[in-house]
Amino acid sequence: MTINEIPTSGKSQSFQVVILTVTYVFTLIWRDAASEWVLDIADVNSNPIVQGIPLVTGCDLIGQYAYLGLGFQLWVSTDGDPDAVPTYSNLGTQSHLYVVTP
Repeated sequence: MTINEIPTSGKSQSFQVVILTVTYVFTLIWRDAASEWVLDIADVNSNPIVQGIPLVTGCDLIGQYAYLGLGFQLWVSTDGDPDAVPTYSNLGTQSHLYVVTP
C-alpha cells in the first residue's frame, strides 16, 4: 500500500492528478452555505466520473463507488486532530487529501 498527498492550495480549484497511470481532473469547491469542501472527479476529457463528494474524515471518500473500479482510495486528515473536517482556511496546510494505492 502506498499513501501520497494530493497537493491542494486551499481555494476552489481544478487540477490534473495521475493515479495508477490514469489522468483524472479533480475539482475542489468550497460551498459557503454548507461550510464544506466537495470534490468532483472527471476523466482527462472532463467527463464526470463522480461529483459532489464531501471532504469528510474517517472514511474512504470514494468507498461507495467501488463498483467504478478506480483502484484507489481517497482520505482526508487534519494535523493534530485527524477527525477534524477541513475548513475553508486549512485545506492544503493543516488538512490534507491523500490517495491510497495498492
